[in-house]
Amino acid sequence: MSILDKHKILETNATLLLVCSFLVVTIGGLVQIAPLFWLENTIEEVEGMRPYTPLELAGRDIYIREGCYNCHSQMIRPLRAETERYGHYSVAGESVWDHPFQWGSKRTGPDLARVGGRYSDKWHEVHLIDPRAVVPQSNMPGFPWLAENVLDGKLTAQKIEVFRGFGVPYTQEDVDNAQKAVEGKTEMQALIAYLQSLGHALK
Repeated sequence: MSILDKHKILETNATLLLVCSFLVVTIGGLVQIAPLFWLENTIEEVEGMRPYTPLELAGRDIYIREGCYNCHSQMIRPLRAETERYGHYSVAGESVWDHPFQWGSKRTGPDLARVGGRYSDKWHEVHLIDPRAVVPQSNMPGFPWLAENVLDGKLTAQKIEVFRGFGVPYTQEDVDNAQKAVEGKTEMQALIAYLQSLGHALK
């Protein structure tokens, strides 16, 4: 029997095709998944990483609430054009304490993975209130209400407790001082604090 005949039998016998397909997928899955059970950690630690401060954590919540991730990614791919523009490519260890991570999937605006320290707090404030005041060609909407909304920090300690449950190394002191660190600050200050915290570990 020729190879073509064997191939024809396989294609015309639905049950045999299903069994063979299942075997191939199972073997392929085991080859990829099984080694992970013998690895202590699949993510390399990044030196210099620290948990978000309570104010940065509040700013991260505002970043998510306002949908910033819809236009800004936080994932620099290992391509020359991207690393020359944005800096070192992103690594998984930088997002180890992000729940959920903010890699994003669209880049209408620039990537923000390394934006921390690139601009002053005042620049960010002007940019968030009226983006075209600093970037004339920008199509980003303004967020002037962030300067008016004041945080009370009542839920910040609970958020930190949740992140502790995910393995983020917050201390009890962080939990106890969380509300005080956020209370009275504006949403603008919180969002700027979050943006300024991004990307310092791998500049």
